[in-house]
Amino acid sequence: MSVRLRHRYRGNVAGSDPFTDLLFNILLGFILLFFLAILFINPEEKTGKIDIDAQYVITVSWPDGSTEDIDTWIEDPNGNIVWFRNRSSNLVHLDRDDRGMLNDTLEINGAAVTNPLNQEIAAIRGVVRGEYIVNVHYYESQTPQTVPVSVKVARVNPVYTVAYYGTTNLDNKGQEKTAVRFTVAGDGSITNVNQLPRRLVPN
Repeated sequence: MSVRLRHRYRGNVAGSDPFTDLLFNILLGFILLFFLAILFINPEEKTGKIDIDAQYVITVSWPDGSTEDIDTWIEDPNGNIVWFRNRSSNLVHLDRDDRGMLNDTLEINGAAVTNPLNQEIAAIRGVVRGEYIVNVHYYESQTPQTVPVSVKVARVNPVYTVAYYGTTNLDNKGQEKTAVRFTVAGDGSITNVNQLPRRLVPN
């Protein structure tokens, strides 16, 4: 009797019990699923991280659906001026010339769709020290009225940070105003934000 028990005991220690192996594998599976769940529940924090080919973005917008044509003019530290007929100069690029509601109707699946958004966006694709000037120009008017033009200057990298946001009112066709002037420092920070007037549009 004792010999049989001794053989059975030695078999449980040295041998392989399928039931024990199954329980052990199930336990390992649960542990793996637990760690995977933790990873998905707590993703790496990336709030404010923007992946875009620009260091700074200047956004100029006016009321949706407005027929007024507002233009953006930007002078860089080297005196180069970007506007709708010269939309790229060195590191400054103007994405498009928004002409109010003109050419804002698109055809999608055979139906005419109107885009009411009035917005121009300029990107500064590098850090160049010096002063930038952003002017807005009341180029064309369909229904003469005061147009509130919003201008935002944001630093994109390493995180999205708004350096300036304000509204400039344009009262009549042909009027030009300096919306904002700002200086980019050597470390990429934006300083000396002001609205000291300076004309960029030729007479």
